[in-house]
Amino acid sequence: MAKAKTQYVCTECGAVSPKWQGQCPGCNGWNTLVESLVEKPGASRFESLAPTTARVQKLGDIETREAARLPTGIGEFDRTLGGGLVAGGVVLIGGDPGIGKSTLLLQALALLSNNHPVLYVSGEESGEQVALRARRLSLETDNLKLLAEINLEKIVAALAQEAPRVAVVDSIQTLWSEELSSAPGSVAQVRECAAKLTRLAKETGTTVILVGHVTKEGALAGPRVLEHIVDTVLYFEGDTHSAHRLIRAFKNRFGAVNELGVFAMTDRGLKGVSNPSALFLSQHGQVAGSCVLVTQEGTRPLLVEIQALVDTAVSPSPRRLTVGLDPQRLAMLLAVLHRHAGIVCFDQDVFVNAVGGVKIGEPAADLAVCLAIVSSLRNRALPQKLVVFGEVGLTGEIRPAPRGQERLKEAAKLGFTHAIVPHANLPRQPIEGLTVLPVKLVGEAVERLQSLD
Repeated sequence: MAKAKTQYVCTECGAVSPKWQGQCPGCNGWNTLVESLVEKPGASRFESLAPTTARVQKLGDIETREAARLPTGIGEFDRTLGGGLVAGGVVLIGGDPGIGKSTLLLQALALLSNNHPVLYVSGEESGEQVALRARRLSLETDNLKLLAEINLEKIVAALAQEAPRVAVVDSIQTLWSEELSSAPGSVAQVRECAAKLTRLAKETGTTVILVGHVTKEGALAGPRVLEHIVDTVLYFEGDTHSAHRLIRAFKNRFGAVNELGVFAMTDRGLKGVSNPSALFLSQHGQVAGSCVLVTQEGTRPLLVEIQALVDTAVSPSPRRLTVGLDPQRLAMLLAVLHRHAGIVCFDQDVFVNAVGGVKIGEPAADLAVCLAIVSSLRNRALPQKLVVFGEVGLTGEIRPAPRGQERLKEAAKLGFTHAIVPHANLPRQPIEGLTVLPVKLVGEAVERLQSLD
């Protein structure tokens, strides 16, 4: 019997190599090549979605219409989706095991099943296990249809027969196609199954939600092309040991990216949090090393507490550690403080943390990090009703942040009385109850703290 031919496929870029090597020849990634069987696909697998009579036309002549939204009934989930589900859209949601992916989708389908046909495809759990979870959550599942299957052809046939408005596939890594001989979860199987389900969604108008596994680094498992195929990519964030869950949109063809949905895990499933800023603000009094930041997550201004601890280093190499913030940016901010504000930390260990497990990627957090470090170094607490935002440049200037007006209004609504902001973000009209202190340089911001004591 002839031995099956194998090849090595990169899980990041999909490049193919005849033999294994440590570095991918396509994207230069290390240890990304995995073995798979050489497939002989038929031509019908790659037929175009466009009609055969497609012609070249002017973009201005194409008629457009607003995509209709289907609310799931879970407000925070709809926010991350951009307002709701879109007919024919494909959503990929990933997260750590046990963080609540299946729970959230089962809740959403139970609500949608009251008015629309839906189908839950379970490839990891039996029908009895899913029914037990629904019973624990006290969900109404009389109209919710379930299919426990991992064969792609049978799933496609069931979708064609049932014609659901929304279908959930849990998870994409468990599916396998008869046209391929590789094992479920392999690069070829994941890519093929995702492509076929995407084609089905576009042809029938069914909204397909795929659950994806993640690697130990937190990225979605499988080929990188998986994220390019789908329309929306959502990630669960937060610690599985915490009662709170965060969902962030990293890609959305029908809405804003970087939208954040906040949930609380209860015995009845995931519940949306109406005032998420309260989760990220500690309830203690004035303490040194704490500064409140007004960050912008998508279209939502959010108040987050930034904590810093500056302590004498016990080793020749002082430690620089961040949680929820960019560690490389911390080193830059310490250098700016030394050069332009006279704050010396070269012999100090510096630890910075964003409270609540939220991850902050925008540079508008720079000023809050700097002031928290100064507060901890001097062991002097900042005013309790003070909020801060602004980007710090290498020359010590404070650069403006987008949507500064919305940030200040959110801070005033939550009872804050003072704000240190970039001079360019100074509002034209005064905000009731809020005293805005504009600054142009990081040294000026540090001096402002003394006037507020």
